[in-house]
Amino acid sequence: MSDGFSGGAASGAAPLSACPGAALAGVRGVLFDLDGTLLDTERLILVSFRHAVETVLGKSIPDERLMAKVGQPLTVQMWDFTDDQVVHDELLGTYRAYNERVHDDLVGIFPGVADALVELRGRGLALGVVTSKRHEAALRGLSVFGLDAGFDFLIGSDDWPAYKPDPGPVVHGCDLLGLQPRECVYVGDSPFDIQAGNGAGCTTVAALWGMFPEVVLEAENPDYACRTIDELPKLLGEA
Repeated sequence: MSDGFSGGAASGAAPLSACPGAALAGVRGVLFDLDGTLLDTERLILVSFRHAVETVLGKSIPDERLMAKVGQPLTVQMWDFTDDQVVHDELLGTYRAYNERVHDDLVGIFPGVADALVELRGRGLALGVVTSKRHEAALRGLSVFGLDAGFDFLIGSDDWPAYKPDPGPVVHGCDLLGLQPRECVYVGDSPFDIQAGNGAGCTTVAALWGMFPEVVLEAENPDYACRTIDELPKLLGEA
């Protein structure tokens, strides 16, 4: 889905390392980003940004600029459009109010997500979500598709003092599972996800089905890349 934003795999981009046939050894936990990885929220985010900037600033901003920092907390992203605290807070409030109103109609789930999670859980792998979205909003998105009970934890931007690309929330997720980062995989579709996962010491998997072009993810040196989530259980092999 484009709706004016040129995300997804870049045409002609050099391919990242494909998922290998052999299993990754020693993996006991899989941590996921949310937006653009488990849930298809590109249109929801984009129209919410458009509404906020047009309502508060009275002008349009190119979609590429609106979406440039998806993957970081919304409050951080809003500083790209103003340096005034009052205007920042008005943008934030306007976005959130509109997003909440249209959320359930516009949020989607990527094909294969539910089945992949069931398969990974069936192998005895621990599963968690580390997102830059606020906890309550993230939980709402998961619950729309009945995914909220399928994870051992959810870390939102209001659950940890640092945010991606800082590795802190990913390391905290590993701690919650009682695992070392080297025993965990972090899957995400933004450069901030790959930076955080690499910094934490996890094996990183670029989700090429998400919002960011392949060339952008390639620059962050993920360990592996999958073009669909169906490839993830194959990457991890049999438990």
